[in-house]
Amino acid sequence: MSITPDTTLLEALSKMDAIDRKLLLVLKDNLFFSLLSIGDIQRAIIANHPFDTPVKNILRKKVEVAHVSDSRQQLEARMIFHRTEFMPVLDDDGRVVEIIFWEDIQEAGKHFVKQGLEGVPVIIMAGGKGTRLKPITNIIPKPLIPLGEKPIIELIIDRFHKHGAKDFLLSINYKGEAIRRFFDDIPGKPYNIEYFEEEKALGTAGSMYMLRDKINRTFFVSNCDILIDQDYNEVLDYHNNNNNELTIVAAIKKYSIPYGTLQTAEDGLLQEIKEKPELVYQINSGVYILEPHLIKEIPENEFYHITDLIEKIMNRGGRVGVWPVSEKSWLDIGDWNEYLESMKFMNKK
Repeated sequence: MSITPDTTLLEALSKMDAIDRKLLLVLKDNLFFSLLSIGDIQRAIIANHPFDTPVKNILRKKVEVAHVSDSRQQLEARMIFHRTEFMPVLDDDGRVVEIIFWEDIQEAGKHFVKQGLEGVPVIIMAGGKGTRLKPITNIIPKPLIPLGEKPIIELIIDRFHKHGAKDFLLSINYKGEAIRRFFDDIPGKPYNIEYFEEEKALGTAGSMYMLRDKINRTFFVSNCDILIDQDYNEVLDYHNNNNNELTIVAAIKKYSIPYGTLQTAEDGLLQEIKEKPELVYQINSGVYILEPHLIKEIPENEFYHITDLIEKIMNRGGRVGVWPVSEKSWLDIGDWNEYLESMKFMNKK
C-alpha cells in the first residue's frame, strides 16, 4: 500500500483500485515522505493535471501521522476527528513502524461517515426496460436484478442513505408495480420513497418535469444500473463551492492498445513510437447533481436525455462540473458482460 514520489497519478489510482484503499503511503528510500488520498488525486484531475503527473507534484504539505510516543487514545482521537482511513506511526528516523487502520480502532464506524446529505433529495431513474439484460428483464425489472445479496436499486439507496440521504424519488414505468411491491415489503425502512410514473418512455431526464413543484433544492440523480463508491458529501461540496448548475460524476477508464503506435510528421516521416500505450478517458458514470431550476427547463411529456440538458446549459454559458472517481469505484450492470464483471468484483469484497 505504498508508492514512491515519482509514481504517476494514473499508477496511484490503479494501486488504490488493486488494494481497495483510498489512501496510500508515499515512501522515499524506505522512509516516510507523505500520504496520498483519493481526494488529492481528484483535485489534481479537476485542476487539469495530466494523468502522468508524478504524485510528488500534488502532495499536501501537511498530513496526519502519529509518532511512537503518542498514546493509543491520542491516536484514535485524531483518526476519528480527521476521519482518516489509516494512520502511520513513525519513529524518530521517519520509518513507519506500524499502521493503524480504521477497522482496528474500537469507535463505531458512524463517526467515519459524514451525514451531510440529510434533506438532499435523490432521484433514481428506474423506468427503463433493460433490453440489454434480456431474458432476465422479461421477468423482473432491471432495478431489482441482484448484485450480491441485494438488488442494485437497494444498494444504490443504501449508499446514499449511509451519507444521510432519506428522501428518494423513483421514476418508474416498465414493471413499476414490482418495484413498488419490493419496497412495500421492507419493514421499518429508515428512508422515504415516493414514485412518479411516466406513461411512456421519456429518456434519462424527461420524466423529471413531473417534479417541478416537488423539488426546491439541490438534488442528486442516479441511473438504476450503477454503483459509485464515493463520499457523496465531497461531490456535493465540489458542486456547491464551484457554483455549478450541474455536476457529472465521471469514472476514469483505461484502455490499453496492444500494439506499438506510430506518430508521423510531414512526408510520413516517423516522429515517435509508443509501445502499447494506454488511453485514459473520463466516462459519464450516470450520477449527477442538479440545481432545482433545471427541472423547469425539461420539456413536458417529451423524450429528453440528461445529455440534452447538459448541452443546453453549456450553450448558454452555464457551469457544468465533472467530479472523477477511479475505475473500480464505478460498477455498471448495464449489459451482461458488465453485470458479470460487477458480480466478480462484489464477491471479492
